[in-house]
Parts: sequence; C-alpha cells; structure tokens
Amino acid sequence: MNLSTIFDAGLSFLANGLVSASGWQIVIFALVVTHITIAAVTIYLHRCQAHRALDLHAIPSHFFRFWLWLTTGMVTKEWAAIHRKHHAKCETEDDPHSPVTRGIKKVLLEGAELYRAESKNAETMEKFGHGTPDDWVERNVYSKYSWQGVGLMLIIDIMLFGVVGLSVWAVQMLWIPVTAAGIINGIGHYWGYRNYECSDAATNIFPIGILIGGEELHNNHHTFGTSAKLSSKWYEFDIGWMYIRILEMAGLAKVKKVAPEPKFNREKTVADFDTLQSVIANRYDVMAKYAVSLKRAWHDEVEQLAGKAKFESSFLKSSRKLLQREPAKLEAGQKQQLMELFAHSKALKTMHDMRVELGAIWERSNASREQLLQQLQDWCTRAEASGIKALQDFSFRLRSYA
Repeated sequence: MNLSTIFDAGLSFLANGLVSASGWQIVIFALVVTHITIAAVTIYLHRCQAHRALDLHAIPSHFFRFWLWLTTGMVTKEWAAIHRKHHAKCETEDDPHSPVTRGIKKVLLEGAELYRAESKNAETMEKFGHGTPDDWVERNVYSKYSWQGVGLMLIIDIMLFGVVGLSVWAVQMLWIPVTAAGIINGIGHYWGYRNYECSDAATNIFPIGILIGGEELHNNHHTFGTSAKLSSKWYEFDIGWMYIRILEMAGLAKVKKVAPEPKFNREKTVADFDTLQSVIANRYDVMAKYAVSLKRAWHDEVEQLAGKAKFESSFLKSSRKLLQREPAKLEAGQKQQLMELFAHSKALKTMHDMRVELGAIWERSNASREQLLQQLQDWCTRAEASGIKALQDFSFRLRSYA
C-alpha cells in the first residue's frame, strides 16, 4: 500500500468515519443518545438517587452510571446533593440555582457553572450527599476520572462519524447544561402553568413531557417531591414514568412512592376523621379544586364589578390573578388592591377569607384531631350557609373525601 492510498483512506475516514452514515442517520443517532442521557438523569439521578422515589435493579443502575460518566461526566453524589439542597432551600439565597434570587438570565445561560460552583462546596456534599453510591468503581473511576468519560465519548463519536463526530459530541455535551441546568432550573421556576400552589415558584413548562423526560412537569414535582410519577392531570404525559413502568414490569425497578390520589364517598353528609385525614393528605388537590371554585365565583361576580366606573379592565385582570395567588405570598400593595375589590364584592371576600381558614387547618400542629375535625366541620357549615354556589359545591365535595 503506497502513501497515496493511505492518505486517501485517512481522508475518507475523517469525512465518513467507520459507518459512513448519512446526515439523517447522524441526526437520529444524536437524538437517541441525548434522549438516553435525559432518561438517565430523570430516572437514575433525579427520581432514584436524589428523591428515593424508586429502587433500581443493578443492571439499569450500573448502565445509567456508566452512560452518565460517558456522556456528561456528572458525579452521582454531587448531582443528588445539589438537587436536594435546591429543594431544601428553594427560592432562598442558599438555593444553588434559583432564578428568583439569581435572575432568569443567570440560571438559563450559566446553569452548568452554578452546578460546578456548588459541587465544590464541601458542606453541601456532606449534608446532602448521603446514601449515594460509594463502591470501588465510583471511587476509582467515575468520581476520580470524571472528565475521561466524556473524552472517551469524543473518541467514539469521531471513530463513528469522522469530523462530523465533533458536532455530535458538542450536542451531547450541551444537552444537559441547556435542558436540565438551564431550562428546568430556569424557566421551570419562571414561566409556565401551575396545577398546585406549592410553597415555591416552580411551574410546569409544558404538559407533554417528552423532550426532557417528563421534567417539564416541574410544578407537579415540587408539590410531590418524592413521587416517581411527575404527571398529574389526565392531559399530562411523563415519558420518564412510562420507562419506569416498563422497567418495573421487567423486574428491574420498584416504585416506592407516587403522589396520593384522593378517594371520595359521595354519600357522606358530615365530615369525619377519615375526611380530615384525607383532606390533610391531599391538601394540594384540595386547594387546586378550591382555585377552580374561586374562578367560578369570579365569573359570577365580574359582570357587576365591571359595571363600576372605578374598576378598569386592567384592574380586574390583575385582581383575578391575585385571587389565585397564595394569600401569604401577597405583598402590601397587592393586598390593598384586593381590599378595594372586596369592598364591592362580599362573595369574593368570603371566598378569599375561607381559603385562608381552610389552609390553616393543616398548619395547626398543636391542635388535637378532635379540634381539627371540629374546625373542618364548622368550615363546611359556614361554607354551605354562605349563599355562594361555588363555595357550597366545593364544601359538598370537601366533606366527601374518604
């Protein structure tokens, strides 16, 4: 073989790699491998390691660890510790990546840098990194040589596709920093819809959770942090949960926790201890349904409110949004605006006040079960005597929790 032949073979390899794949085949490969990485993050790092929502068999567990080492260089202990701290300190100055305290631009564009900075915090690792893998391969390969994995992935991509493999590798390296560290931690606490008024700013970005493995349903997750299933409503789809169910049916996973689903006894006429226990356990569902009742009350009142000269459309629009907010989170100016609204609508004031009272029932830790039940029964009695149909209907539903 002469030098010319060797040179031509080298050029051919650089151009096509070992597989001589077409452009579409390369795109499909990139989409598949990045999706596997997303699945590894949501199933293994997030739901299994950080939240202990499921147990994984050794086969998928070791595969996910190896794959993440190969495609991200992330260390399990670091990722789990930082995420647990995010939940424990959410939306405070100690939150490693909150757009509320750090700004959406910072988290969206520099999310990976925030992770790397927090991973060097020894206190975070010590306090929040417990229970993660600490075997020989973790200590001597994955943690010790974290960058060598992505280096090996670069070699594999170039061997497969030649020079184009550099672009495939770049997509792989950017996929998690952009989607997880940027979009979920940034947009997922800034923009979207909320099924539940959880204590932080988490939102659901989109109801169909495919691109980021179901992590798009971030408000659901922050409401039920230890649930292996992130979808909540009938129209939401969590592809990560689908994969978990497949693994479970194959005997490779065991789900430990999912969000509670309320049960009802429509024949109940009086709230009892079962009602109280169910209402407290399903308090997020209770308040979500109350928000729906509040919307109904608004529609019943808005026509007569719009007829008042002092109320411009912008005032009514913003007031409607404030009514849906958690009362404790309202600022002084927002509370004053609602007071102006309530001066012209007794029904909305009653709905607002009753919402505060209902939420206080599961916050009274010093009250006995008998006292809490009495408060719940009294609440239902006053709601049904209010003359407000939306509130009455809600009360009938509330006392049927079982």
